[in-house]
Amino acid sequence: MRFIFAPMITCLLAAGGLCISAETATDSNTKMVTIGKTIFEDSLTKGFGEGWKIAKGKWENVEGSIKGSELKEDMHGAVSRHDASFTDGVIKFQFKLEGTKGISLSLNATKGHICRVAIKPNGFSVVKDSQDKKAGDKALPLATSAIDIKPGEWHSMVLELQGPNMLATLDGKTTIFGTHPAVEKPKANIGFTISGESASFRDLKVSSGTLSKTWEKTKDSLLKANK
Repeated sequence: MRFIFAPMITCLLAAGGLCISAETATDSNTKMVTIGKTIFEDSLTKGFGEGWKIAKGKWENVEGSIKGSELKEDMHGAVSRHDASFTDGVIKFQFKLEGTKGISLSLNATKGHICRVAIKPNGFSVVKDSQDKKAGDKALPLATSAIDIKPGEWHSMVLELQGPNMLATLDGKTTIFGTHPAVEKPKANIGFTISGESASFRDLKVSSGTLSKTWEKTKDSLLKANK
């Protein structure tokens, strides 16, 4: 696998976790996880298929994608979820920002949040979610890239999960990596969230996976490029 690197944009080091940020040439291949069985797939071209649960917001089929909007009366961001049971794997989707302050692809356990990839017009992050608010557990960004994400255009996101590790690649160019023990929990469902105005999604695919045999070599290359 060949990588083309640019200077680091932004990187946050958190709670004993390793994080890196670099630009890579393509997202045609995953970097950390070898894709296995398809867990769930929905093109979203005709709106939500069977099994989606809308918790908040307005969701509608617009021009071959699902468009979500926050509703003021909800006093909460728009949320829609679908069951997807796995532990390690890969999630791919496309998104378009249409006035939103931020969106995310979040992963929950049977009870409670686990983690998410959070996307804003000025960058994206992999985040360990708050899992026990009563105990004072807070959400924790594990890695962040400060990069402009143009609204009104389609972008791709690939999220790889393996053990405590999260790796996300935007548009096949910018990759961030973070790690936290709490990420290792079995996942029960995934969801799209939208804060403020609207965003659209399409071409969602969730797959199980195993650690790539070339990951340690790839990881070393990323680390060396960012020293």
